[in-house]
Amino acid sequence: MDGQISKVSSNDSLNGRHSSDSGKDTDGPGSSSLSTSDTGSRSSTDSGKEPPTMQENFRNNNKSREFPAHSAKVHSVAWSCDGRRLASGSFDKTASVFVLEKDRLVKENNYRGHGDSVDQLCWHPTNPDLFVTASGDKTIRIWDVRTTKCMATVSTKGENINICWSPDGQTIAVGNKDDVVTFIDAKTHRPRAEEQFKFEVNEISWNNDNDMFFLTNGNGCINILSYPELKLIQSINAHPSNCICIKFDPTGKYFATGSADALVSLWDVDELVCVRCFSRLDWPVRTLSFSHDGKMLASASEDHFIDIAEVETGEKLWEVQCESPTFTVAWHPKRPLLAYACDDKEGKYDSNREAGTVKLFGLPNDS
Repeated sequence: MDGQISKVSSNDSLNGRHSSDSGKDTDGPGSSSLSTSDTGSRSSTDSGKEPPTMQENFRNNNKSREFPAHSAKVHSVAWSCDGRRLASGSFDKTASVFVLEKDRLVKENNYRGHGDSVDQLCWHPTNPDLFVTASGDKTIRIWDVRTTKCMATVSTKGENINICWSPDGQTIAVGNKDDVVTFIDAKTHRPRAEEQFKFEVNEISWNNDNDMFFLTNGNGCINILSYPELKLIQSINAHPSNCICIKFDPTGKYFATGSADALVSLWDVDELVCVRCFSRLDWPVRTLSFSHDGKMLASASEDHFIDIAEVETGEKLWEVQCESPTFTVAWHPKRPLLAYACDDKEGKYDSNREAGTVKLFGLPNDS
């Protein structure tokens, strides 16, 4: 899960590759960099008729802005299916929800009730009003942004660290520190099934068709189970070390995994073969996100940048500069806008107080 390995010294966070007077906005050249080999990534716009390439878009839209969210570090960010809201979960035991208004996030509510850190959250796949949080307090909570109340609290057997909602909206899967995955009926809030695994379970996810369930594990494997039978279909030796995170591309063509070996690997969903690897990060890959059209893949780690790659070529499209390790990234479901959260501190040099901010990259340079 996010934040497993921590080797970055405190001095490293002082050497952030950008600085801004207020610390709020980060502009153009200081916060982004192009691949040295970006030939072929630009389109020759005959009389301006061709749409801008992804790189051209970021040349004009590479500002990052941060927004106060929590009183401690943010572990997880996720967008509602309609892209109107962003939710964040924090070590401060709360979740926050923001509304996206043009080029900024406006805080709508803070959701209290958990007795321990909110390690991961996700939204209902088709209902933009419901989200669920997983906490170390041995519960999950389902929230409705219309009432701002907790709709349901479901007790589980262990400290929860990862969670996902099935594509059909009917089931929530939650994994705990003891490598138990519980499948909970999203309507009755009762457990449907429970699986104890004999290996370290990291991230979990259904495939887009809802008929397979994927787990990344501590042995570098991807375990694929049939769903709902939960019978092992295949175990893929994906990485030589701990396989940390997994994400499916919205088009259903690929999924990606990130590992402690600092590699991101891209897999063909139908063939279950590795198509290509992305190797620009130097530290264990903590978090991944595909863009809404499946054309871009963001990956992040303790490196002080987020890598944005073109899925079909593996080429670097952009680098989002960060001053500290990144915990979580999430592309907007309709726009080339990336939400993320880092291990930022309030003070520039000696403060240990966590900033608890969420950030947006991809804003217009003149905004």
